[in-house]
Amino acid sequence: MNKITAILTDTHGRKHNYLRISLSEKCNLRCTYCMPHDGIPLSPRANLMSAEEIEAFAKVFVENGVDKIRLTGGEPLVRKDFSDILKRLAKLPVKLSITTNALLTHRFIADFKKYGLKDINVSLDSLNAEKFNFITRRDQYKKAFTNIEQLIKEGFNVKINAVLMKNFNEDEIVEFIKLTRERDINVRFIEFMPFDGNAWNKDKLVSQAEIINRVTDHFGVEALQPLPNEKNFTARNFRIQGFTGSFGIISSVTNPFCDSCNRIRLTADGKLKNCLFSNEETNLLKPFREGEKLEHLIDAALNKKKAVRAGMTDFDQLTNPDLHSNNRSMIAIGG
Repeated sequence: MNKITAILTDTHGRKHNYLRISLSEKCNLRCTYCMPHDGIPLSPRANLMSAEEIEAFAKVFVENGVDKIRLTGGEPLVRKDFSDILKRLAKLPVKLSITTNALLTHRFIADFKKYGLKDINVSLDSLNAEKFNFITRRDQYKKAFTNIEQLIKEGFNVKINAVLMKNFNEDEIVEFIKLTRERDINVRFIEFMPFDGNAWNKDKLVSQAEIINRVTDHFGVEALQPLPNEKNFTARNFRIQGFTGSFGIISSVTNPFCDSCNRIRLTADGKLKNCLFSNEETNLLKPFREGEKLEHLIDAALNKKKAVRAGMTDFDQLTNPDLHSNNRSMIAIGG
């Protein structure tokens, strides 16, 4: 594990120490911004990474500088061998985290604690059961929120991710922030991003300025306290004076943070994506199974990474469906 090379540094000087591994293309919810209405063609099981292959890939990345791994999906907890994967990755000198919808977290509390997974991001786009049912196409709000409360009680570092969409849930911004009054959590508002099949358009965006206006209109300008940005930050964080927790704004569309990006993504079928906005992928699984070394493939993929949003440098390009409609659906990428 002592080997550190420059293959994870791109041509813009960004060092990528954060690997997000998608464990599954499946999910027990059907969120409209993530999964197309008619679903997606699932990869044959033989085309997906096994637990052994996930471990092998992770070792290569860790040897070359990755020190943080986040498990994503689909929903990562639907994999029957999730505990085995977690056990394998826990042997590596990395900080482990997960993004989940929390519907199954009650089954894995003991495993999370045993293998040192403390950071849990939960996707929750509404605090209204009816809206939750609409956006997820499933009647599971009560279970999701109960499990979130359990995670907080058990002492995990919990972040709640809410994708904001105009005329749907932007009226809940204040209610989300009120969750942080007594709870030591971070609520993060995420801009609606364009992916295949999610009917994205710019009119659905809720900007950082709109969020701040709603916050200050309710709590007052003096109550809003900006917090220091973390290294390689994605969220610009704030706290309401006197509240225990905090909230953040992830504005990857209107106010990107590409200059400090340190993230790379590995899909469940073993494809490396150097940018969430990019439709380019590098197949690692096939050459690995053929006995090929991965370092040169990873290096080449990182060297193709654009300075900003897969080369979409302005809003006109971003709103051109020809430039993003052939990117995979979010559920097939991993958040």
